[in-house]
This record gives sequence, structure tokens and C-alpha cells, in this order.
Amino acid sequence: MNRVYVCSCFGITETEVRAHADAGACTPRRIASVSKAGTDCGSCVRRIQSILGRGAGCPRRELLGEPAEVPAALTGATSAVAPADEVLAEAA
Repeated sequence: MNRVYVCSCFGITETEVRAHADAGACTPRRIASVSKAGTDCGSCVRRIQSILGRGAGCPRRELLGEPAEVPAALTGATSAVAPADEVLAEAA
């Protein structure tokens, strides 16, 4: 049996990375979550990226029907948390 190891720290093979990708782990971070590959020395992250390609199998959030989050700093919105003095005044 010929095994091509992608991550020698955790013994993760190319076949395992491809299987995780087919199951929905389509980014190096997601591969790390399911297999630990890329979380120790990090030397395999580029290899994992090359196996995954350029996001070909990973749909963007907007395409899944979920709205993309826009940081409040970009929308001009202020924090939804009331200042402490207002909270104290309401409690009194």
C-alpha cells in the first residue's frame, strides 16, 4: 500500500484530505478542524491548499442563501449595547 502523507505530524494522507474535502471540509481551516492536519508545524498547509484547489468545491455564504456579515464599522452602525450610565439610570 502506497501512502502519500500530507501531514507527517498527525499521519494524514492525501486520500484522507480528499475524503474530508468531499464530505464538505473545503478549506484548510475546515480540514484542520476534522483531522488536525496543519495545526502543528504548519508545513502541510500549502499542500492542503493545492489539494483543495481555489475554492472550487466550497460555496460562498451568499450563494447558500445566508447573508454575508458586514462589520458595523463599515455600515456606520453603532454598538447595540447601552452605555453603563444609561443601564444604571434605568435600574434606579
